[in-house]
Amino acid sequence: MVTDAEILEIWPEIEWIDNEDLRAQTLATWRLAFARSPLTPSDLNQMPFTLHVPNCSVSFLAHKRLVVHLAMESAKKIEAFMGTAMPLDRDTLIAGAILADVGKLLEYERVDGELRQSLRGQYLRHPFTGVGLAQECGVPDAVCHIIATHAGEGNLVKRTPEAYVVHHADFMTYEPLVKGLVPSA
Repeated sequence: MVTDAEILEIWPEIEWIDNEDLRAQTLATWRLAFARSPLTPSDLNQMPFTLHVPNCSVSFLAHKRLVVHLAMESAKKIEAFMGTAMPLDRDTLIAGAILADVGKLLEYERVDGELRQSLRGQYLRHPFTGVGLAQECGVPDAVCHIIATHAGEGNLVKRTPEAYVVHHADFMTYEPLVKGLVPSA
């Protein structure tokens, strides 16, 4: 069983959430995901953040924490330059960014010591399983909306401003890699 302390060690950004209930719900969602996954917190530092980039050297956790930091910095700049023209709920934004890929923990299985996409992962992409986990932990709909719309599925619906920020923070650090736009070293 993964402890709250272990989750907070890999996700110190959870402490950025001011709302105590939302902070607890975000932590509970990660706890539930680990309970249902073959992955451990240390696996998140080892596994690639995407299976769509051959030999991806960026870990799941490095990419996800980067997305949270980019979303937060974007929110600060939006607030500084746009004022009240585009208000953002920072707690919703942070929780949504932290939980955006929590469903990926249900997309993997371990076979002969190697991680690979599971049958569930082939049937249900992480936005769907992530929303399921979050709803089970009482996460508000505004945060579940970010989880549901952060990936390509979100192109089919109307996103909130917080969801746009998380989506773009995620995709600006994903698409150049997956499209082979980054020169190899």
